[in-house]
Amino acid sequence: MIKTLQITEKEAWDLAFNALRNNQTSEHNAKEVADALINAEFDGQAGHGLSRIPSYVEQLTAGKVKGNVAPSLLGSKGSVIRVDANNGFAFPAISLAIKEITSTCKKYGIAAASVSRSHHFGQAGRHVERLAEQGLIGLMFGNTPKAIPPWGGSKPLFGTNPIAFSAPRDNDAPMVIDMSLSKVARGKVMLANQQNEKIPEGWAIDAEGKPTTDPKKALAGAMLPIGDAKGSALALMVEILAAGLTGSNFGFEASSFLDAEGGSPGLGS
Repeated sequence: MIKTLQITEKEAWDLAFNALRNNQTSEHNAKEVADALINAEFDGQAGHGLSRIPSYVEQLTAGKVKGNVAPSLLGSKGSVIRVDANNGFAFPAISLAIKEITSTCKKYGIAAASVSRSHHFGQAGRHVERLAEQGLIGLMFGNTPKAIPPWGGSKPLFGTNPIAFSAPRDNDAPMVIDMSLSKVARGKVMLANQQNEKIPEGWAIDAEGKPTTDPKKALAGAMLPIGDAKGSALALMVEILAAGLTGSNFGFEASSFLDAEGGSPGLGS
């Protein structure tokens, strides 16, 4: 039986921060990651929250993600911004991109930023929401390790490749749209596996291409795309925008977010 423990927001943040600081992560990066994980928990996205700590720590230990590196601003010509995450955590790199976007938009009215050689970026909606809090409309694409097959296939090729959009509102919180291009985010399957729970039929297929409710078999198989063939096409579109355009790894080239095997994922957004 799984036991639950209730802790305060501060205790949860300290848990994330200390786990990272004790495993080769700089103070600044640990703060950025802890903030992102706790925001995900409060937004009801536990698959992008504290459940990520064990895999993050394993990957830090293996050198798959570099906890002490800072992102680099490669260029900011006109309204085009380029950030290199340097195979470190995505969150500090995205924060740098948001800072540059906000400044650039004040000058030009529009900005486009790319982040290359990056890692798991959590809930995309929170990143564009930060732009909307500055009075900007935000649109984000990002690719992930392979998880979705081309429509009609059974072997994963594309990532779940989230798309997020946010717009400010005068007297209320920003409107946020955040969707994975799989029927659900893969993090929900990972969380179900950690908690020994079944997943609904229709989310995923096993390694033989058969429908499954077993999260372990789903993680070894493939996620099904949202909107069937249309979702598969959108996943391909995001691969081109997030990987091809930024010089990052395509989903089929990237190592998994879920274990410490292989090199850095090196993905883009």
